Amino acid sequence: MRPALEPIATASQERAEQRGAVARRLLGELRPYPWRVLGVLAFVLVSALAQAAGPALIGRTIDHDILSADRSGLNRAMLLLLGLYIAGAVATRGQIRLLGAVGQRVLASLRERLFSQLLRLPLGFFDRRPIGDVMSRVTNDVDTLNQLLSQGLVQVLGSLFALVGILIAMLVLNVQLALASFTMIPAVLLLTSFFSRRARKAFRVARQTTGDVTAGLQEEISGVREAQAFNRTEQNIARFRERNAANRAANVQAVGITSAFAPAIDVLSSLSLALVIGYGGYLAFNNQLTVGQLASFLIYVQQFFRPIQMLSTIYTQIQVALAGAERIYAIIDEAPEPPDPPGAVVLDAVQGRIEFDNVTFAYEEGREALDGVSFTIEPGQTVALVGETGAGKTTIAALVPRFYDVASGAVRIDGHDVRDVTRASLRASIAIVLQEPFLFSGTVAANIAYGRPGASREEIEIAARVVGAHDFITALPDGYDSYLGEGATALSRGQRQLLAFARAILADRAILILDEATSNVDTRTEAAIQQALSTLLRGRTALVIAHRLSTVRNADVIMVIDNGRIVERGSHAALLAQDGVYADLHRRQFREPVGAALTPLSSAPATSRG
Repeated sequence: MRPALEPIATASQERAEQRGAVARRLLGELRPYPWRVLGVLAFVLVSALAQAAGPALIGRTIDHDILSADRSGLNRAMLLLLGLYIAGAVATRGQIRLLGAVGQRVLASLRERLFSQLLRLPLGFFDRRPIGDVMSRVTNDVDTLNQLLSQGLVQVLGSLFALVGILIAMLVLNVQLALASFTMIPAVLLLTSFFSRRARKAFRVARQTTGDVTAGLQEEISGVREAQAFNRTEQNIARFRERNAANRAANVQAVGITSAFAPAIDVLSSLSLALVIGYGGYLAFNNQLTVGQLASFLIYVQQFFRPIQMLSTIYTQIQVALAGAERIYAIIDEAPEPPDPPGAVVLDAVQGRIEFDNVTFAYEEGREALDGVSFTIEPGQTVALVGETGAGKTTIAALVPRFYDVASGAVRIDGHDVRDVTRASLRASIAIVLQEPFLFSGTVAANIAYGRPGASREEIEIAARVVGAHDFITALPDGYDSYLGEGATALSRGQRQLLAFARAILADRAILILDEATSNVDTRTEAAIQQALSTLLRGRTALVIAHRLSTVRNADVIMVIDNGRIVERGSHAALLAQDGVYADLHRRQFREPVGAALTPLSSAPATSRG
């Protein structure tokens, strides 16, 4: 059995070390605010001293003033006790306010670092994770830290300092009775350890299921049209109900574990009181303890367990916050895009020569999306990529701006390996229009000028006229100042695509990548865009991905991609004359009956990359 137990012990130790590392790292967030933290500690110390001194003063008053009927001494003691508790209350308010301000600064810093990190992460990170789960980490998990840093941490510090003060006061008052009272401490530590191990695991599962619920919610809301169109609403509701039930069960289990902690502490508190009364009474009978000291001890025992009960009430909050912090730091610790190498070249006056030199690339190890791809696009050329879905067309386009790094081979711009140039200058030379353009919340003018924020209104309107978007923009309630909400759902897909074209035109880059950019526009609009592009592409290098072959007939070179390889290349007429793959694609689109042009879904490549 011993060999089987060793991995379990090792795993438990690693989890404990991980918990401690997260807690230490979270406390390390306070380092930029040393004076404020010292101020908090000073307030906590004053509050703890006031709490520890109060019972001792009460006991002394009983012995020296009440039992001796000293009215003036009693009045002085009451005034002193009042001042003591007022000082403690002021200190408590000061520590809450000061640490709350520090906590909000820490949260603002965390949010900024999270946002900056997300924008610097490689696209592969988002390929592996649902957006909803990422959003849950940025919102829900950060919010759990807000509760801890604003309130919980103050209570934790106050409770710990109060415990130390009470222990010292009890020892000073009577060592024998103090040691007898301390016999309950091992039981408290065992209970805390027992519940902490189980609660930590339970709340980690709870945070994960919360992320699953958020991810599922985001996905289902985004796909609500498809759900209704395919009559999948009931199935989707059932699937969400399962995720929600799993989240509920995880939270119920976590709360069930922590809710048993407070009653267990209450039992120990009652036993301690009984012990103090019994043993303290015995000492009093033997004149080893005064009545006032016994009264002080009874108050101290209650106060001793009060911070522990306080810790038990915020224990859930602490566990949730640490589980959330794990998920937050998991994103912060993700490796961002590799930095620009020392001496990286800044691309300037880009001519637009693109070269792929025996490029191999895979999104997942063992499943190559590109295999030994080589070609050259001369400055000013328009090259079209065609082929079946999943052949590797979009992958080729994604390697040009270095959204991904090649596994082997090289991608070069004007003779420079893209890995040896600065990303900023590389991407500043490329404009991209995707099949599903993304428009940000803001005005129409701001969305067109997204790649060139300093553009004038005249330049924005010229770009819109070139792609034929000016007429529908001016028909909007506020024209170019019309506000577009998230996703610009008030516009048709074709209108959103036109705005994306205008954005690319205004950016005025040497290289233009069009990824199925005309698939969402009608025939008439497409004809207008093709005419505008003939002007736009003059003198620019263009990489065009298209399934509709009618959009690429006039390309200088057409390359047919199949299973990550270039199987044919040439002009439209030359490829038709070869009567190969391109000619077959052309026949299926323009000559064969619709039924013959359909490819069974089972024959489509497994990868989702285009």
